[in-house]
Amino acid sequence: MTTSVRAGLLSLAAAALLSAAPAQAGKLEDVLARGHLVLGTGSTNAPWHFKSADDKLQGFDVDMGRIIAKALFGNPDKITYVNQSSDARIPNITTNKVDITCQFMTVTGERAQQVAFTIPYYREGVGLMLKADGKYADYAALKEAGSSVTVSVLQNVYAEPMVRAALPKANVDQYESVDLIYQALASGRADAVATDQSSLAWYMTQNPGRFKDAGYGWNPQTYACAVKRGDQDWLNFVNTALHEAMTGVEFDAYAKSFKTWFGKDLPPPQIGFPVEYR
Repeated sequence: MTTSVRAGLLSLAAAALLSAAPAQAGKLEDVLARGHLVLGTGSTNAPWHFKSADDKLQGFDVDMGRIIAKALFGNPDKITYVNQSSDARIPNITTNKVDITCQFMTVTGERAQQVAFTIPYYREGVGLMLKADGKYADYAALKEAGSSVTVSVLQNVYAEPMVRAALPKANVDQYESVDLIYQALASGRADAVATDQSSLAWYMTQNPGRFKDAGYGWNPQTYACAVKRGDQDWLNFVNTALHEAMTGVEFDAYAKSFKTWFGKDLPPPQIGFPVEYR
């Protein structure tokens, strides 16, 4: 037997042994064996993740974790929460401190190089809120009024260009806290508030009948959960759980959460041809 033939046979034997070896367990198997999901999220940002009066963690992000836990174990309560700051969201995933992070995390190309994002569960954007009995009926009226309009916004370096992207001639008043931008509107110092649409929706649910959405949104950004890169089975599972919550068997749970935190009734998924492919 020549040296080259012998080497070829050894290579074939080694390949056969490797193919016969059992596949290494992934995150999905680890989580199932452990018996609970470890979810990274925050605790200070309503309506996404915050504590109730009885110190219970709640919010839309928390509900996404509960949907995933139910898909795993048939029980949405089988979760251990890791309370983390925004800057810990990626490190806690990459170091396996958490199985998944759901924490109003904006999808970007830079972040996608570090973690694997799930399918989106919410699309954020900037919106405008008006007093229900105020001078202006909607966004069209605000834009037509031009420089007669004053908009209150949270103070930051991007605040003025952000508002002017929607209302080029408006006066922009910046405040140091979210509470102050709402107070400016309520007191009449501002004609509208500009901030995240989810925050406006939550505020309106807490103050029914007092305020209204101006009917315009801009600066879209996608919120998704994030998992560690390199485990496609785990990513596929989480994607399936979220997808079926938004379009399938768990839709009632997703819709209930959406109504609770954003005050809006979602239309049920259309039966027949899957809406995802329209």
